[in-house]
Amino acid sequence: MKPDIKSLTEADLGGSLQQWGQPSYRVGQVLDWVYRRLATDWDAMTNLPKSLRQRLADGFGHYPLELVRKQGAQDATQKFLWRLQDRSLVESVLIPANPALYGDASDRHTLCISTQVGCAYGCKFCASGLDGWKRNLGVAEIVDQVLAVERARRVESCTVNVAGSGSAAAQPAAGDLPPATGRTVNNIVVMGMGEPLANYDNLLAALRILNAPWGGGIGARKITISTSGLVPQIRKLADEPQQFRLAISLHGATDQVREKIMPVNRKYPLAQLADACDYYQQRKGRMITLEYILIAGVNDGLDQSQPLADLAHRLNAKVNLIPYNEVEGLPWVRPEESVQEAFLAGLESRGVVATLRREKGHDIDAACGQLRLKTEREMASLPAP
Repeated sequence: MKPDIKSLTEADLGGSLQQWGQPSYRVGQVLDWVYRRLATDWDAMTNLPKSLRQRLADGFGHYPLELVRKQGAQDATQKFLWRLQDRSLVESVLIPANPALYGDASDRHTLCISTQVGCAYGCKFCASGLDGWKRNLGVAEIVDQVLAVERARRVESCTVNVAGSGSAAAQPAAGDLPPATGRTVNNIVVMGMGEPLANYDNLLAALRILNAPWGGGIGARKITISTSGLVPQIRKLADEPQQFRLAISLHGATDQVREKIMPVNRKYPLAQLADACDYYQQRKGRMITLEYILIAGVNDGLDQSQPLADLAHRLNAKVNLIPYNEVEGLPWVRPEESVQEAFLAGLESRGVVATLRREKGHDIDAACGQLRLKTEREMASLPAP
């Protein structure tokens, strides 16, 4: 396959256009079509000469993600299931923010994006790895999750406006959309399907594009990378110039508890993980978030609040408590609300900055990999054509 246009930097594109004898301002025009107007077709780029459009089509691919399913929750959380060029499926989740989600204002939207098809790390409570790891996502496949959500939301907006006017006009295509006056996605969390830091090079290249003013235009401090605890990559990330935020998918405050549900802890136990997080903070000076999924009878006991508080204080970290989203075929369940509240109170009484994420997509199977798994099993059960 030809390299996807969305995997190129501004300098990469500029170098190609210069070789083709094009004026420098054409670079900005192409990028405007890709990242502002969200065009998915070269022919839609009408202010470019036809000869240049053909040259671009010959040299680069422009492979938009295909929307297979979308589920909307009562709290306005939306899950998107995308089909890639090789027919693989990945998910993104759009979450309306509240003060419990990274402190963002209520008019913000956070998009949770995936980095792999499946996952190799085998966390016992997670749907992403139930069918194993298939492959890493490419740079453009990571970038286009953001652009595809923007396209879908803008098409919805245009369709609503047309319907409200009483016009019989057809739903607009993405290439016909006007430039955005405002973006839907204000924040990115990289904690969808897969272990983000296991696809380090593609992830960082994609995030630099999404961060760049000519690309996604999303501030580095509005982008959070989550990891189950890959110690060498955390240290490598600490040495990157961008100020991306770091979240640790902790889910256990002792090695004994964590090893029951997260095999990665056997390779990188909590002592090594904490040392790497210390190094990250020394380099970045940024608060780390400890993600802690509350699972009934596993890690929700009040005896776990003290070691979790100790770790949070050592790392100057805040704790984001997440009630477990139950997965079909797995035995784990979420604790009762009273248990969730008691665990939160136990942390707060120990001086920890902690939040309890209220319902965000529990009614649409919003845990990582659930919709993909359900869809793949439904497709497998269909008779052969």
